[in-house]
Amino acid sequence: MDTLFTEVERYKRNMNAPLAVRMRPQTLAEYVGQEQAVGPDSWLRRAIEHDVLSSVILYGPAGTGKTTLARIIANTTHAEFVEVSAITGTVKDLRREIDAAESRLMTRGARTILFVDEIHRFSRSQQDALLHAVEDRIVILIGATTENPYFEVNSALISRSRVVELEPLDDVSVAELVRRAVRDEHGLAGAFTLDDDALAEIVQLAGGDARSALTTLELASQMALPVGEGAQRPTAAAPLPITRGNVLEANPRHGLPYDKSGDMHYDIISAFIKSMRGSDPDAAVYWLARMIDAGEDPKFIARRILICASEDIGNADPQAILVAEAAFKAAEVIGYPECRINLAQAAEYLALAPKSNAAEASIDAALAEVRKGPRRDVPNHLRDRHRPGSDSYGPYLYPHDYPAGWVPQRYLPDGLERGAFWKASPRGWEAWRVEVVGAERSGAPGALPVPDPGEGAASAHEGSQPDVDG
Repeated sequence: MDTLFTEVERYKRNMNAPLAVRMRPQTLAEYVGQEQAVGPDSWLRRAIEHDVLSSVILYGPAGTGKTTLARIIANTTHAEFVEVSAITGTVKDLRREIDAAESRLMTRGARTILFVDEIHRFSRSQQDALLHAVEDRIVILIGATTENPYFEVNSALISRSRVVELEPLDDVSVAELVRRAVRDEHGLAGAFTLDDDALAEIVQLAGGDARSALTTLELASQMALPVGEGAQRPTAAAPLPITRGNVLEANPRHGLPYDKSGDMHYDIISAFIKSMRGSDPDAAVYWLARMIDAGEDPKFIARRILICASEDIGNADPQAILVAEAAFKAAEVIGYPECRINLAQAAEYLALAPKSNAAEASIDAALAEVRKGPRRDVPNHLRDRHRPGSDSYGPYLYPHDYPAGWVPQRYLPDGLERGAFWKASPRGWEAWRVEVVGAERSGAPGALPVPDPGEGAASAHEGSQPDVDG
């Protein structure tokens, strides 16, 4: 039971808490942003307002209001609200809370809401311990996670819950939260004013993270305080200005969010690859800079460049794979910070190179044929000659015995025709070679003559080639 002393203790604890904690909204009316998740017509808002919440997983980046929503639910629900730490909690802790929830339900008909922050940190066995309690509505689960729950949370638990995704706050919402913190008695209480350019800098530094914005504001207000003995503390009657300079002093380095093992990691590397594929060197080098700034492993970046060189460029520019391989070697033996230049050169080269996915498409088509098609024997004239009875295989025509270095001859097994797998793009070296080879083989003007395949020159090399050539 609360007393005067507990109220005083709560007040003192709150006034010494970080600004982001002091400014945490207590009701949905105070909650800013996330219209798609908790707007007037959303399922989650109606469930909270009518106190009929079912199990839910709140998914989104840091600072988007997941824990705040859980606290609002705690303040508005008639159910018992309990919390278990996903970092220090054990299966024993979960079972204790579940047993207590079952006792409340059986004796008083009271529901229990169980909040698990960073639920992805729970082991599989801990998540499994929740299953029957969630399924039987012994507890109503609120899980919060920055990781994709479809990858990090048991599918059985996901199927018993509703996933609500929260997005980074837009700049207008972040600015509103910062202005409110300057005015509010639980925030800076009007003791400071905030310049427009200082507000813009805070919003930009936050990158959609409300907690980050309020932390930056708090630090900037400390930088704005006068120095020296006898300096007057600011008040609402005599406020001090917070300038852009104070903001930059408080947060001199602009660091954008990045998680080396989470969704942001995969989103940014995906954007990087797609920018090179889409022939946009500016976008490619921007996403590269995002990864370098976050300390991403340069060999991871270089591996993706090396893959892209064959997957998206291939023989439209055969030099691309050499440039990519050189960048990988540089990342391996030089490292940061110098290898950033090698990576940038390679990324820009790939972005500017002509594109072809013929290599990827052809090997995937050939593998599909091998795995799903019938058995196809090697044509006799291509078989190895170093075995008894090979004289009956028929003549192999050795291309170098002909002036064009080529002679009409079947290389595919029966049932497959030229063009079954490889289809050249109309760009770059690959397309040029197709035109040249096509002209040579058709006897076009200026092309080398095509010999009669029946001429006897081929037989001189039958059986004399190394095993690898047959």
